[in-house]
Amino acid sequence: MQKILVQGGKPLHGDVRISGAKNAVLPILCAGLLADDVLRVSNVPRLHDVKTTLRLLGELGAGIAIDDAFNIRIDPRTVHSHVAPYELVKTMRASVLVLGPLLARYGAAEVSLPGGCAIGSRPIDQHIKGMQALGADISVDHGFIKASAKRLRGARVVFDMVSVGATENVLMAATLAEGRTVLENAAMEPEIIDLAVCLRAMGANIEGDGTGRIVVEGVERLHGAEHSVVPDRIETGTFLVAAAMTGGRITATHARPETLDAVIDKLKEAGAVIDCTDDSITLDMGGRRPHAVNLSTAPHPGFPTDMQAQFMAMNCIADGVGVMIETIFENRFMHVQELLRLGADIRVEGHTAIVRGVDKLSGAPVMATDLRASASLILAGLVADGETVIDRIYHLDRGYENIEAKLSALGAGIRRID
Repeated sequence: MQKILVQGGKPLHGDVRISGAKNAVLPILCAGLLADDVLRVSNVPRLHDVKTTLRLLGELGAGIAIDDAFNIRIDPRTVHSHVAPYELVKTMRASVLVLGPLLARYGAAEVSLPGGCAIGSRPIDQHIKGMQALGADISVDHGFIKASAKRLRGARVVFDMVSVGATENVLMAATLAEGRTVLENAAMEPEIIDLAVCLRAMGANIEGDGTGRIVVEGVERLHGAEHSVVPDRIETGTFLVAAAMTGGRITATHARPETLDAVIDKLKEAGAVIDCTDDSITLDMGGRRPHAVNLSTAPHPGFPTDMQAQFMAMNCIADGVGVMIETIFENRFMHVQELLRLGADIRVEGHTAIVRGVDKLSGAPVMATDLRASASLILAGLVADGETVIDRIYHLDRGYENIEAKLSALGAGIRRID
């Protein structure tokens, strides 16, 4: 089992290139099933979840080709199955995103229920509700969602809660539905916009992406296209927090500053000097200790839940007390126990964590519990005295491309060990 060893005490300096967004590329790859020709996707991150999605598409019969630059070619013309098996779906909840494309393009889909998730309940009832509103017959039998429809029909879909996955799934299905579909209370994340950009390149008629109301006029067919995946705002934010914690100065290149307004505002509040261009973000901490910040997670454009753990790590060594409220997932404070092992001062009361900054953390063996928790432990290790060894880093490879190599190039003492 591989682990990551971090030697703390080194400020970060230099440039880091941001990879394509995990949360954008997965639905885009699934959208390739909607076309009647080849979809070419570039700026794809080399991630375990991407490889799992490609395995799933291959299992359905799609032709998959990958070049040396990890550009991906998806040919849906050889698809011969509409069953997404449990063996693949259980390893990645995003596999449920083949439901909408299979149903819309082939009239049938059988997708295994995703199962549990460490950070909390992530029900798929909104996915099912949306497909039923479009006229699909759906049953849940023996752990499978079984859906069928001769052709989906446009409808008004009002989500009971903001759900990124449900918005993506129903949006993809609606592109080939007959007539107009209106999605109300839709998710507004940048990854939704990127999916819509790809779908429009394929010939879809979509308006309102990035707002709470998306309107889709169904078309008869979608064709092949080329699409470059949006930069990963969570990876960007993670590196910016790392620089802020270590008192360093870095520039995140190939980034999209406009997708990170809430994160940048909090980093400025912590005392960072930040300069942005159209595709880069420079953070300079000037060797200063960050100020503690208060935050409450919320759907976009609010503060992203995927950045909560990283900011908690920063608050652990910040000047003052930070109050952090998690509103999205009920179990997303699992990294607290591991941060306490490093000497952090954190008190949890329900969905609120009160973090009192300490002068220093001390390196220790810790265990990652989920993807973003993994990142928070690395960040804490960057400022801890001595060595921090992080176990169960397979979570990390689901969402960060070569994070130890990128941090090492910025001056961090970090390496992967067996």
